[in-house]
Amino acid sequence: MSAKSELARQRARAAAVLLAPSLLALGLVAGWPLARTLAFSLTDATLTHLSGARWVGLHNYFDAVRLDSGRTIYSGVLVDPAWWSAVGNTFRFALISVAIETVLGLSIALALSRDFRGRALVRAAVLIPWAIPTIVSARMWGWMLNDQFGIVNDALLRLGLVDHKIAWTVDASTAMAAVVVVDVWKTTPFVALLALAGLQAIPRDIYEAAALDGVSPIRTFFKVTLPLLRPALTVAMIFRFLDAMRMFDLAYVLTPNSAQTKTMSALARENLFDFDKFAYGCAEATLTFLLIFVAVISYIRIGRLHLA
Repeated sequence: MSAKSELARQRARAAAVLLAPSLLALGLVAGWPLARTLAFSLTDATLTHLSGARWVGLHNYFDAVRLDSGRTIYSGVLVDPAWWSAVGNTFRFALISVAIETVLGLSIALALSRDFRGRALVRAAVLIPWAIPTIVSARMWGWMLNDQFGIVNDALLRLGLVDHKIAWTVDASTAMAAVVVVDVWKTTPFVALLALAGLQAIPRDIYEAAALDGVSPIRTFFKVTLPLLRPALTVAMIFRFLDAMRMFDLAYVLTPNSAQTKTMSALARENLFDFDKFAYGCAEATLTFLLIFVAVISYIRIGRLHLA
């Protein structure tokens, strides 16, 4: 046995010992609730009859009943139009918001990496939207986007960009856009922070060598900065995509009961508590976890292929 392989085994054992408490805590706070949710999704449980729930198997996910007339009735989450509408809303919100936040966050990080007077103050100020709780942000923007008293409509009318007041959070054509704008405003600083940390880690010698070779700033960005910054951006996008896929509070507060912004988490919560379809809501929650898991794992693998 070589010394190198023995050292690798020792490191693996040490890593396992150090990670064991965290994995145990994660199993208690995340694994157990997830297992309970899956178990309830296989029953006919309601809020008033949790203990006496009967096992129904996969009927909450998919069920087909053939009537005497020969007609077959399908039921379950997998054939529920409301569920697939929520899935579409969730993915649309996640893809659009993360794309915009990545571009804006990178732009802000590039600006903040420059030397200028008051840079520390500006860096601190940029993080303020991210530090504000989501519920507070939603309430604040709800008033700003109000069709009667909101400052957004007032400003647009004064500038002549619109000719009438718009109910941004109520109108079906603008509800999703309103949620995306608020989310971008709040979470772009998070992407900017991670991108800025990645920029600070890039050696300055590379830029000096590129300048001596006469490479233009634009070419330097695409050939030097962006490739070296890609790992940091990948991490930021994964975290943001994961957070966006489970988004609930922003849409729930800003656009309540809107079918255009109802996400998978919001729909599961609605069935769990509002309609007392507890087992059905657990099935939706379980599918939400599975979709997010598959999406994030796929995203990570795609990112690794680009980094390879």
